[in-house]
Amino acid sequence: MNTPFESKRAEIYKDVPDEKWNDWRWQLSHRMNSVEDIEKVLPLTDSERKALQTQGLFRVDVTPYFISLIDPNDPNDPTRKQVIPVAEEMQSFTSMMEDSLAEDKHSPVPGLVHRYPDRVLMLVTTQCASYCRYCTRSRIVGDPGQTFNRQEFEMQIEYLKKTPQVRDVLLSGGDPLVLAPKVLEELLGRLREIPHIEIIRIGTRVPVFMPMRVTQELCDMLAKFHPLWMNIHVNHSNEITKELAEACDRLSRVGIPLGNQAVLLAGVNDNVHIQRKLVHDLVRIRVRPYYLYQCDLVEGSGHFRTPVGKGIEIMEGLRGHTSGYAVPQYIIDAPGGGGKIPVMPNYMISQSDHKVILRNYEGYITTYEEPTDYVPSDAAQYKGLKRPEPGQEGLSGLLDGKEMFIKPEGFDQLHERNGIQHRLKDDSKWKPLGIGSGENPQE
Repeated sequence: MNTPFESKRAEIYKDVPDEKWNDWRWQLSHRMNSVEDIEKVLPLTDSERKALQTQGLFRVDVTPYFISLIDPNDPNDPTRKQVIPVAEEMQSFTSMMEDSLAEDKHSPVPGLVHRYPDRVLMLVTTQCASYCRYCTRSRIVGDPGQTFNRQEFEMQIEYLKKTPQVRDVLLSGGDPLVLAPKVLEELLGRLREIPHIEIIRIGTRVPVFMPMRVTQELCDMLAKFHPLWMNIHVNHSNEITKELAEACDRLSRVGIPLGNQAVLLAGVNDNVHIQRKLVHDLVRIRVRPYYLYQCDLVEGSGHFRTPVGKGIEIMEGLRGHTSGYAVPQYIIDAPGGGGKIPVMPNYMISQSDHKVILRNYEGYITTYEEPTDYVPSDAAQYKGLKRPEPGQEGLSGLLDGKEMFIKPEGFDQLHERNGIQHRLKDDSKWKPLGIGSGENPQE
């Protein structure tokens, strides 16, 4: 495959044989995580050194491949900021939360999040190839002593079998592609045995952190479980290399549609020009921009957060200025567990009973004449029914800071999954599932 993207390898790895460099197991077993190791690749700032020497911060691990993408002479390198901790991680901020998306509350069984009616999030591992400093699940991800186990996996499968409204399962974690190959195949096979599950999706950053994991063998195995979709996670064009382009090509050629989920991060990609180049480079490697997330209110991420207005400004600079399929949805994942809320510029200026006034990306203003004799489908069936709009009277309270969210009547009852109250724990009587330790990927 011919691509305009380059390969990079840090000077320290120049003599590593290609056979080892291109082995994902070698990459996992040679990750960088200490001051001593990382300073062999790039000089650390005082803030980075302090964070790396502080106990209790979110786990640090960076693959040799990914750390090679960092410009060692630039302390503000956008790749560097995503994986090398800084002292600002220790600072608290207003509304900071441990579980900002209330995933634990929506878990009917450990590791399964059922927030939306027809789909679930299935957390299959706590391990990743490298660790993002803004990780939403830093409360459970990264601890090598904790992982989901066989008993919890069977509970997840049993819940799915008994819940026929679930048609779509998203595998995440941690990162499903760090699982031992046989275990990942078993997991996908067990899901495919459930008749009402139509779609399987995988959320992964492994192709970005460690593209050598995306072998032809892996692609052929994944293709056995179609329809299967995959979202990767690229935040900046500097992360798109020849290796990532080739990995995405292999996935595409076995029929796996690819999307990208990015996070809006201060000092990394909070600029319309950076975002436009990112989406253009993504579509060149046949990855459709899917979501641009507002940074969550998770502990340690305060220095990454931007105003929501910055995200809207970026969307203004994408919509109309580039291809529609290259424009992601700008999303705020609602604090407190309300799910994903799309946010976009307001293109409708005004509305009357028969006309709307609209503007386009250039500032061109037009009108659209609406029908005056419109009759909705099945109108008679729903005559007299009104769509409730609960909670509207309380919006001023949110602005005044009295409350953080408004819940419609019955919201908690609807979303309460009556799950087992849990937190991942190291219990010797439970046999680990073998999925996702990332420490022993040989199986």
